[in-house]
Amino acid sequence: MIVYLRLLKESLSFAINALRNNKLRTLLSLLGVTIGIFSIIAVLAAVDSLDKKITKDLSSLDKNTIYLMKFSFGPSEIPQWKREQFPNVKYDEYVGLKNSMNDTDQVGYQLFVNRESLKYDSKTVSDVNIIPASSEMVDIDGVSFDKGRFYNESESNSGTAVVVLGYDIADGLFGTSDPIGKNIRLYGQRFTVIGVMAKQGAGFFGDSNDTSVYIPANFLRRMYGDSDAMTPVIVLKPVKGVDMDAYKAQIAQKLRAIRGMKAGEMDNFFINVLSGFTDFIDGILGQMNFVGWVISGFSLLVGGFGIANIMFVSVKERTNLIGIQKSLGAKNKFILFQFLFEAVILSVIGGIIGLLMVWGIAFALTKMLDFEFVLSIGNVILGTTLAAIIGLISGILPAISAANLDPVEAIRTGM
Repeated sequence: MIVYLRLLKESLSFAINALRNNKLRTLLSLLGVTIGIFSIIAVLAAVDSLDKKITKDLSSLDKNTIYLMKFSFGPSEIPQWKREQFPNVKYDEYVGLKNSMNDTDQVGYQLFVNRESLKYDSKTVSDVNIIPASSEMVDIDGVSFDKGRFYNESESNSGTAVVVLGYDIADGLFGTSDPIGKNIRLYGQRFTVIGVMAKQGAGFFGDSNDTSVYIPANFLRRMYGDSDAMTPVIVLKPVKGVDMDAYKAQIAQKLRAIRGMKAGEMDNFFINVLSGFTDFIDGILGQMNFVGWVISGFSLLVGGFGIANIMFVSVKERTNLIGIQKSLGAKNKFILFQFLFEAVILSVIGGIIGLLMVWGIAFALTKMLDFEFVLSIGNVILGTTLAAIIGLISGILPAISAANLDPVEAIRTGM
């Protein structure tokens, strides 16, 4: 065991000397490993960061939550021209489903509308995400509060001019003063602030509650009717443990009955399950991982050739020393491990440089953007292991050639 530790120490010394005495040549040889490790770990770190962010953003939502609308969350076999003819879901259909659906925790109604500006006295906040929704959305979306409350069912049904502000919106309009009970202007109308949501942080899908406001959907319906400029969605949250296939079939049967559709007639709506959307996102992240591995594979291949090249040069430069070691009794196995360890150490050094580059970029992006890039311990171990494996594979042939040298010929050649 002591012999192998000394061998490892000598190999480390040779590797450091190679870096010190032939800096440019060694660094160019390590460049392939560095780029390869950087590429794959950067992709894995980015995917892990995105996955962590998506999981955090959707943590308040039940994955069985269903979004009933004229659009599909993912790819569809229905031709686009046919989908464009689908009607929007209607408020009456929301009421009908709310009163007739079994195994349902909540049924909500929401409109997707254009962004607007909010005003309070001389202050204006622009590009605000407006969420016109029914009162049930507070539970479906898992809204939490810094102060105040959400609007109740009566206020929702009557379309009362009340508003719940995101944390950043409230801070932009009111600063440190209490916004509850104050009036702001939106859509040219006065709205009374009844609540401020708790700070959430940036959302992966663009908006977060911090830059959004909730208002009763019926306020806009009362102003504009069921305008085509607004895209409605019915949101259903089933009870825990429900059979999702049977539940979706129940939704389809109820909505078809409300719309008076005939048997055999194709559904003109989409039942989007949130878990299906997350599976779709997971598929995209998996494809990103695969592409990253493919691209990095070429870099690692080039890096492997670079390590092999520098090790063959090292064998040639130390032929005389190898001959002396063997003449003094060094076994072939000792020479073999000596060069293998050196190849692994050089490759790991290249991998560590790549990991440091990933860490530096991740740290800088985390500081610059409102997004946390994560370089996990698992990815660091993976990167180091990959580098070691590349070094091991690349160093096999040079190490074998060194171990098989005849001591007399090695000494004569090196003189």
